[in-house]
Amino acid sequence: MTKFDSIISSNELTLVDFYASWCGPCRMQSPIIDKIKERYNESMNILKIDVDHDNEIASVYSIHSIPTLILFKNGRILWRASGLRQASDIEAKIREFL
Repeated sequence: MTKFDSIISSNELTLVDFYASWCGPCRMQSPIIDKIKERYNESMNILKIDVDHDNEIASVYSIHSIPTLILFKNGRILWRASGLRQASDIEAKIREFL
């Protein structure tokens, strides 16, 4: 959790995708996140957190439904959304905070 805290506490924008391998909507969200990662890799961090393997982090952020996306900067939550999100919606939020 220390590495995770260090990343989300940085001055860089960080998008965290909370998912599970057995989750259908998460599997549909994954290629969308991968495309966003290709597009914004230079200007921000993008992390994927498997809630089954990193349940401590999921618990701290009260992840009760997946997929859940959270944008962090300087350790603060800037935006949070649950459920499948389209790339255009996610990118609009990213641009708002970059």
